[in-house]
Amino acid sequence: MAKLDETTTETTESIHREYILGVRIVAYDAPEGRRYRFEAPKHRGVEFEDPEMAELYADVYFDVNGFEEAGTGERGVPPEVIQAGRDTLAAYFLTQPGTDVNWVASFYGVKPVKVEKYVSWVRERATEIREGAAEMGET
Repeated sequence: MAKLDETTTETTESIHREYILGVRIVAYDAPEGRRYRFEAPKHRGVEFEDPEMAELYADVYFDVNGFEEAGTGERGVPPEVIQAGRDTLAAYFLTQPGTDVNWVASFYGVKPVKVEKYVSWVRERATEIREGAAEMGET
């Protein structure tokens, strides 16, 4: 899909990754470089510079069976993410601007390797959820 920016130069959008249930990550060129936008039904688009963070955000989304950030405030966390547990919240924190593995490790008082383990658990659950839904015919 082509989109015109404010300077009327054409930029292109492409699907970086497509998931079930209308969830996808769209890649596009912006003046500041390549960007990745997470899109899902009833969810405002969230943009990332790094495709891995966009994919992690999608994994968190599936891990908690969807969430919406609208109404949580600029620094708020969706209740679904908080209720999901430490590992999901750690993965969500990593997708936020200004955070990295060391920040999250410090927040929880653990070593960075533990945060990486949390992320791997979220990714595994999200994959299982998507595979299970696909087996049940969800597209």
